[in-house]
Amino acid sequence: MQNGTLLAAVDLGSNSFRLEIGRLDHGRVHRTEYIKETVRQGNGLDGDRNLTLDAMQRGWDCLARFAERLAGFKKAQVRAVATQTLREAHNREEFLARAHQILGFPIDVISGREEARLIYQGVAHLLPQSDERRLVVDIGGRSTEMILGKGFDARTMESYRVGSVAWSMKYFPDGQFTPRAFEMAEIAAKAVLDEAVNAYQPGVWDVAYGSSGTIGAVSDVLTAAGWPAGLVTRDGLDWLLDRLVKAQSADRVKLDGMKDDRRAVIGGGVSVLRAVFGLLGIEQMEAAQGALRHGVLYDLLDREQDSTDLRSTSVQRLASKFNPDAAQAQRVSRVSQHLFRMAGAGLPGEALERFQRKLQWAAQLHEIGSQISHSDYHKHGAYILDNADAPGFALPELHRLSLLVLGHRGKLRKLDVDFEDRVFVQQLLCLRMAVILCHARRDPDLKGLQLECSAEPGRIFVLNCRPGWAEAFPQSAHLLREEVLAWQKTPWTLIVSGL
Repeated sequence: MQNGTLLAAVDLGSNSFRLEIGRLDHGRVHRTEYIKETVRQGNGLDGDRNLTLDAMQRGWDCLARFAERLAGFKKAQVRAVATQTLREAHNREEFLARAHQILGFPIDVISGREEARLIYQGVAHLLPQSDERRLVVDIGGRSTEMILGKGFDARTMESYRVGSVAWSMKYFPDGQFTPRAFEMAEIAAKAVLDEAVNAYQPGVWDVAYGSSGTIGAVSDVLTAAGWPAGLVTRDGLDWLLDRLVKAQSADRVKLDGMKDDRRAVIGGGVSVLRAVFGLLGIEQMEAAQGALRHGVLYDLLDREQDSTDLRSTSVQRLASKFNPDAAQAQRVSRVSQHLFRMAGAGLPGEALERFQRKLQWAAQLHEIGSQISHSDYHKHGAYILDNADAPGFALPELHRLSLLVLGHRGKLRKLDVDFEDRVFVQQLLCLRMAVILCHARRDPDLKGLQLECSAEPGRIFVLNCRPGWAEAFPQSAHLLREEVLAWQKTPWTLIVSGL
């Protein structure tokens, strides 16, 4: 990306939706605009963990306003991510389908550890570089992330299902502040966070930083009351708790520095923050300027280059862990990309490169399930990808990768995929054909093979073989005839000429 390029990050949090727009300047992103709206989707989950229509509508209305500001942005300039509420919501696809249409850009639901990694990147990029060992804590609406890192390197990451909105709803349901309610909320938060003690104890970090909503709000209140600016201390938390209890209810809280939209969730947020301080032996925490949305912006830059794209590293780590046949993976990768370049010739250069990279990842991982069992290894591989922690990947991206691995062999009708997704179908066909052509685990003879895809709205693939190819490679020709039959049970048609 060139200097001066505008980048945008959309953070669909459990309490607030945020839009951060910045301008690229020699590897740094400088804010040009920031919009925050309190949507509070986190309290819109019903007993069955479905988002209510009101909660969805609040989100859609906010995204419509964001969309106006993002008009004219290209896809590569914008990334939208969603966190714990949409990780939990059983009907998230209903919300996301319309949200994508309204916003005009895809929305990635990210895993808890991926959220933690991006939070750390956001915090680290807005701090002076040093050799200090950092503990970063982010208390969101329905989850709390903890990260240990140094420089830009996040080394230990975890996400816990405890947050300001969830705890406020559960322990302060009527907004009443009593000593007993705070005690029970803090005990419950410690029960969830207890397992963090060993990994995040004081001996492994030098400075504690707090990111985003709750910690920023507490810091603002303490600063306004005369405590050291940008710092949250144990004594400060004790003072704040005393003020909340004396207020008796959320709507009676009158504190300088506290915004109106924070009152409803301050009880839960303070309870969780006190639990973190108590469990980890924290005496003071600095309020960080960076947050998830900043990490998303810098991750956009990393994704521009394969050498710095963390997803490529995650794919390599998975391949190393499950140890598939590396030579065959490379062989299938080369052939599938060769075919995709022919089939996807109508795609813009940037998009073609992006989809080729994802096809390459699928080829690298298509046999990782074979370490579990040779029988149905494609199913095992798909399961691994659907359940793996793969830094850099959003959950939908991993699922799409798992579908390619699942579909690289066998019946196509078993796939729960949208066969209207033309690019995915092209990727799938090219991967399946590459596996067929490389079935003998030798480099295939591709001379004279041409793959064409009909122009939209057509749904026909044509593979042209040179004269004599089928006679020279009868086993491959047989497998291609079987492949023609497999595609007959989909909305697409495969024609192989010269067999």
